[in-house]
Amino acid sequence: MKLFKIIPLVLVVLIVSCKNAESKPKEKKRPNFLFVLADDQSPFDLKVYNPNSILDTPNLDKLAKEGVVFESARHMGSMNGAVCTPSRHMIMTGRTLWNLPPSAEFQQQTDPHPIDDQTIGAIFNRAGYKTMRTCKKGNSYPGANKQFTVVHDATKRGGTEETGSAWHAKQVLNYLGDREQTQEKDPFFIYLGFSHPHDTRNGTPELLEKYGAVNHKDQNSVPALNEKQPQLPENYLSEHPFFHGHPELRDEERVSGVWKNRDENTVRNEIGREFACSENIDTQLGKVLKKLEAMGELDNTYIIYTSDHGMSIGRHGLMGKQNLYEHTWRVPFIVKGPGIDANKKKNGNVYLLDVLPSVLDLAGIAIPETVQGKSFVPVLEGKQNDVRDVMYGVYAGGTKPGMRTVKKGDWKLIKYDVMDGTVRETQLFNLAKNPHEYLPEHQKTGDMETNLANNPKYANKLAEMEALLLEQMVANNDPYRLWNQTK
Repeated sequence: MKLFKIIPLVLVVLIVSCKNAESKPKEKKRPNFLFVLADDQSPFDLKVYNPNSILDTPNLDKLAKEGVVFESARHMGSMNGAVCTPSRHMIMTGRTLWNLPPSAEFQQQTDPHPIDDQTIGAIFNRAGYKTMRTCKKGNSYPGANKQFTVVHDATKRGGTEETGSAWHAKQVLNYLGDREQTQEKDPFFIYLGFSHPHDTRNGTPELLEKYGAVNHKDQNSVPALNEKQPQLPENYLSEHPFFHGHPELRDEERVSGVWKNRDENTVRNEIGREFACSENIDTQLGKVLKKLEAMGELDNTYIIYTSDHGMSIGRHGLMGKQNLYEHTWRVPFIVKGPGIDANKKKNGNVYLLDVLPSVLDLAGIAIPETVQGKSFVPVLEGKQNDVRDVMYGVYAGGTKPGMRTVKKGDWKLIKYDVMDGTVRETQLFNLAKNPHEYLPEHQKTGDMETNLANNPKYANKLAEMEALLLEQMVANNDPYRLWNQTK
């Protein structure tokens, strides 16, 4: 009889327990992050930004269709010729150009800096993430790089599995394999940095053949034209109209296979080499994405694809990254992940320094007070189209004060104050009417397909943009002033 009295009571307890278990919300799984960084890649190389491009990047195309493409993503600039150095410091710290640790300017770090502990690896480690990094060596931020728990850095710009982009992908694949074996449950932040398509652009033999390119090594000759090679860029020039202001600049004088040549043969061959390297990056990224899918982690992983800055390779008669035209100031920027709408394009107006606050925002991690960038999560959520209204850019790696640019809406101003004042130039573009920033030397027929700075019709707009540039220089602690600025 006692047993029969106890049984109903036990059943009631079990039923109540089950209901409580059902009503208790499941703990949300924290998201993973895969941050992918190419070295020297213009957005206009990719079909995502330039439908006329012949570069095949099926994995990036798929990523774009499944996520958000930012049309206006940029690096803020550089105070030295190695533009990638401050760019990568800005990514790691979320700080603006003129507020970076000294190693961003001098490309070395021998002592710890207080900001080291407020960089991506350190912050995610403290939040319980497992962090891993693979990237090129040098031109980066040593104090931040070593914060990652697992680091496999090496410069790989060759055309084989061991000497090229496949090496970087292999480090990530091995890391993910180790997580599987140990049944690691903590989320991850992976920094996958490739050493290409930065020169020397030694592609794999099959991809060089696909794009009709050769690893040209003879300075006394030019490579042969090949119908498989990419065509010249729309804004190609055989030389820039005036000196860029950085004497003996490596990128403009000593790139293997190019040197000072700007003829059609050399430029088309070099773009072919770049495309070979870029397609290989896409292939290697595809391997990592496939592995994440097989592990069941892909749907819970935010993926960001970008580059440290753009690149010229014949555009405007330039070869390097030390300029502020759109092909170089802009960067590709694609974001995919849980809860992000598919196949969307947003203007964005983001800097690379916005990466840190944004990934912390997505992870639900407090953003340190040291961070000066802005989260672009509201753009991903469709709450706004832009992070900011105005964008400011710098190149001060050659003679000072150098180049400055400012953009608002469709209008963009670039100013050059170099070579001890002997080169002082102003350019004004309407990017809606002149997206390729054609100059008079391009001999286009459209009224606005040229530099408008000397056109009296746009004098008021020029004055407005000049004032805006000074305002941005002051706001961003720019230590220099141009020849016609009074403050």
